[in-house]
Amino acid sequence: MQMNLTVVWLAFFLLLGTVRHAHCQDNDPKLRVLQGHDGSVLGLSFSPDGRTLASSSRDDIICMWDMATGKLTRKLIHHTDDIYGLEFSPDGRFLASGSADTTICLWDVPSLELRRTLNGHEDIVRSVTFSPDGKTLASGGVDTTVRLWDVGTGKIKQILKGHQGRIQSIVYSANGRLLASGGESVRLWNPNTGIQLSVLENPIGNFETIAFSPDSKLLAGSSSAGPVLVWDATARKLLYTLEGHVLETDSVDFSPDGKQLASGSKDTTIRLYDTRTWTLLQTLTGNSGRIESLEFSPDGRMLVHGGGGGDTSITLWDLKKIRTAKGPGQGHED
Repeated sequence: MQMNLTVVWLAFFLLLGTVRHAHCQDNDPKLRVLQGHDGSVLGLSFSPDGRTLASSSRDDIICMWDMATGKLTRKLIHHTDDIYGLEFSPDGRFLASGSADTTICLWDVPSLELRRTLNGHEDIVRSVTFSPDGKTLASGGVDTTVRLWDVGTGKIKQILKGHQGRIQSIVYSANGRLLASGGESVRLWNPNTGIQLSVLENPIGNFETIAFSPDSKLLAGSSSAGPVLVWDATARKLLYTLEGHVLETDSVDFSPDGKQLASGSKDTTIRLYDTRTWTLLQTLTGNSGRIESLEFSPDGRMLVHGGGGGDTSITLWDLKKIRTAKGPGQGHED
């Protein structure tokens, strides 16, 4: 009888421990960690419907992930060097990738067959972005040029010159009226005429990544010195300098509703800001390497980051749980 009672109590405590563990898992803002690359994750892009995530890496491979299951469904192998730029077209029909091998690849979706290779850059292609109507692909890189490509024919439409150093990031505004390229400065272009409209200087370092807000009113730039700069994109006026990161800030992205801005740094932290008050909402710590890339999911429920500096994983964060989580790896800052 004594032995049976002991077994019952042991079973009870084991069950209690299991329930507590499951509860912790349920409240962990880290939804999932994806493993599939053998190098730093340099690029991330969600398909417009949010069902697929594409990632690119220093391992020269693009990985395609099913967001419902977290499973790796396909590896795209063609580039022969680091893949930096990665983006789905607005209609989801194409995926573009830009590489240190100086080429840009256009992939058909959903077949994921290589449609064409775009040649023209004379050095590393750091960034690619589609125009809102999907008819033009813009690219920028170490050769200091911005190139505009006709997606239908693969031919170069225009070459924009003005940068004095490498271009790290390039992005269209959502309304299609502006094209921004970031490097030693941010240059704003009229994408229809190719005319340079303005130059936004960074007095504290080069720009690593730039991003427009969904309403096209704001432009944010992450800096090699750490701070994130935010401009009024229409008035070309610097509005905010967001301090906090102590090392190079590699990535920045606005949430789809424009209410949050995320920045990721070499200091291994992610900082989330409220764009209505520009107060810090949350700092995500406990990451094992630098934050190379960041991307909000199209529905705004997830934030995904790609690791670097020895971390080759992709982490999916539940934004709803981040707002209330106080466990290891998360903490509010004033």
